[in-house]
Amino acid sequence: MTIKAGDQMPSGAFKTMTADGLREVSTDALFTGKTVVLFSVPGAFTPTCDAKHLPGFVQHAEAMKAKGVDSIACMAVNDVFVMNAWGKASNVGDKVMMLADGNGDYSRALGLELDARGFGMGVRGKRFAIIVRDGVASQVNVEEGGEFKVSAADHVLGQL
Repeated sequence: MTIKAGDQMPSGAFKTMTADGLREVSTDALFTGKTVVLFSVPGAFTPTCDAKHLPGFVQHAEAMKAKGVDSIACMAVNDVFVMNAWGKASNVGDKVMMLADGNGDYSRALGLELDARGFGMGVRGKRFAIIVRDGVASQVNVEEGGEFKVSAADHVLGQL
């Protein structure tokens, strides 16, 4: 079943890289008592994701935080090392958390997996953005096909 506005975010965990090394981040730690913008891309370093999606959230991070967002998190079905390298290459600093959903478990839990085998990418996560308030999805923006509109940072900023 696909997540929708008003639903509790499913439990799960991500991997991220910190200055102290590899760390697991639980959804409880990420979402409880916080407002979080969680967005997903089909793959790190892929054209739209790299040129538009991630940079938009980096650019609008301060404006989102001014509207009460505690954290902005980018997830992808990539390993933690790729997500870390992409974050460094994109100069995200501390503006966006780079979360690896390496096996696609969280994408499946959300009901937002993407069969990208036709592109040689296996099963990934759809392009989406969810505004999460204290563990509940308040806005769920899922792109159709090859679109890039409702999950873009400027659209999400307008929803805050």
